[in-house]
Amino acid sequence: MRTIVFDVDDTLYDQQQPFRNAMTKIFPNVATEDMHELYLRFRHHSDETFPKVLANEWSLDFMRFFRMNETLKDLNYPGISQEEGKIFQQVYEEELDNITMHPEVTKLLDTLQEKEIPMGIITNGPTDHQFKKVKQLNLEKWVPSQNIIISQSTGFQKPEKEIFDLACNQFCMEPEHTLYVGDSYDNDIVGARNGGWHSLWFNHRSRELPSCQPASHLVEVTCFTELCPTVEKLFNL
Repeated sequence: MRTIVFDVDDTLYDQQQPFRNAMTKIFPNVATEDMHELYLRFRHHSDETFPKVLANEWSLDFMRFFRMNETLKDLNYPGISQEEGKIFQQVYEEELDNITMHPEVTKLLDTLQEKEIPMGIITNGPTDHQFKKVKQLNLEKWVPSQNIIISQSTGFQKPEKEIFDLACNQFCMEPEHTLYVGDSYDNDIVGARNGGWHSLWFNHRSRELPSCQPASHLVEVTCFTELCPTVEKLFNL
């Protein structure tokens, strides 16, 4: 392994915390014990509906309302109005302005930088929204700006092969020597396989392997403390 590329959301930082904070502020009647499942459903609906934004079938505002409305209904909570969805999104974005990188991720990036391992980023989502996260996490300290790809700006998104091919060309990386690290099996691990890359499934949310998918990842890591030593071993650092 010679190069490494990361997902952003819920891989380099804990995305459930800003979601939980926004939910508590806007929907105080939601039970604490439902937060984890609500977050997983929120991510599911994000992944399922964002292609409609890319295809100009839906506006970004409607997609954000729809995913929140469906998330709540999935756990038998009442549906919401578009105005309530807009208020939730505003508070959620305010919470995202406070995200910080997990210390174990900082440790890993420092190690990779010290060993001169080339790094990159591929993240799905709206360009402005995702770039704010890049800035908030100070990712350009470790990853050069030309090695950061945000799906909306490309017309493709994970798990499509094209976005991984684009990254290889843009980052000057070889698929057979590149490791992709991400938390979403459907987007990150399947996408890496589609592009001919190796992958590490960062399954710290304890998701089950989709029954319809073969296990194609090199290794599965289930907590932040395992991340750095596992990558060091894969790269013989």
